[in-house]
Amino acid sequence: MKELKVGIIGFGTVGAGVASCLLKNAGVIEKRTGVKTVLTRIADLDITSDRGVQVPDGILTTSVKELIDVCDIVVELIGGTTKSKEFILEALKKGKTVVTANKALLAEHGEELFRTAEANHVTVHYEASVAGGIPIIKSLREGFVGNRINRIYGILNGTCNYIFTRMEREKLGFQDVLTDAQRLGYAEANPSLDIDGFDTAHKAAILASLAYGKWFGMKPVYVEGIRNVSLEEIRNAEELGYKVKLLAIIKKDEKDAVEIRVHPTLVPEESPIAGISDVFNGVMVNGDFVGNTLFYGRGAGREATASAVVSDIVDAALNLANGCPERLQSFREGALYSELIPMSDIESRYYLRITVEDKPGVLGKIATLLSNYNVSISSLMQRNRNSEEEVSIIILTHMALESEVQKAVRMINQFPEVKSPINLIRIEDL
Repeated sequence: MKELKVGIIGFGTVGAGVASCLLKNAGVIEKRTGVKTVLTRIADLDITSDRGVQVPDGILTTSVKELIDVCDIVVELIGGTTKSKEFILEALKKGKTVVTANKALLAEHGEELFRTAEANHVTVHYEASVAGGIPIIKSLREGFVGNRINRIYGILNGTCNYIFTRMEREKLGFQDVLTDAQRLGYAEANPSLDIDGFDTAHKAAILASLAYGKWFGMKPVYVEGIRNVSLEEIRNAEELGYKVKLLAIIKKDEKDAVEIRVHPTLVPEESPIAGISDVFNGVMVNGDFVGNTLFYGRGAGREATASAVVSDIVDAALNLANGCPERLQSFREGALYSELIPMSDIESRYYLRITVEDKPGVLGKIATLLSNYNVSISSLMQRNRNSEEEVSIIILTHMALESEVQKAVRMINQFPEVKSPINLIRIEDL
């Protein structure tokens, strides 16, 4: 039986989970695959602290170089984009297969990593980089290989989804829920990577690249976080038959032009993706032959992420054991798109909440200006007075051009009757 040596760089939460899974389920993996994956080294700066995992003597080391030299499969789990990149490039240049969960590194430097892997006839596996234990990378790369991907909608950040779920269920404000999420460990002390949308954007860049055959990087990804979504928006959405989600939207139009964007989005409450709540992730993929598919599960955490990493290790081990290390190339250039659509040129429906003086003529003035910018109103609702002098007007639009909507919003915000900046959320009817 072929034996492959595995080394893990990083013995943190996920690294400990991967080590535990490899050690506990070694027999199961061996029986299912006919390949023996042997955990040979774990490298970390701290090899004395207890991680709750009993590892055999001689496995722990502080030398990444030693690990790379003795192992067939190198697993990078330290995160970041500096040392991790250095270690992965070193491993690839030495002809080692690499497994990583590092979404930021892939999103920002994937092209260089994949080019290096190809030059050295090895591969980079990265299932755990998007949506934790959900096998979305494998599905796009293998399961849907016979499909043209029309669109992908993703709830890819458990922290944001948890915040919206609690705001909706408990009628709490954003800051109250965020503070509690930090106390419970669902949000970091510095939560900006999550709530400002960049974590989701990294994952969107990876999914877009797989779907459309070009490593786009981060530059074309429009990113907007959730800080400005108030409880009032959550309530209004519910009354209108929608839920608010931080959504990754990746899709092409009839001319194969591609858009990649991340922002708070109203989705119909009856849609499957609207039902994904708490810290769970969900990805909806539409292919021209398969139609709509929905993937659901834990998008983070020790066990879910470890499961995805181990699946990559086993894939890599099978390839090596059968003498086909490049069976699944890290990434193949095969562009299936005509151009990238800038955010200003996308078309969407919009939710607008406008706080105005409660006096005659204001609504007509707003409607006229929207019309001047080719923004058509599909429905309108006036909320109860915020005070004796102010009311909120809720407008849902028909499909409109982003640049025209933004111009109209800027103009309306200048009206003396408008008492606070307009709250704008895009709508996807899925």
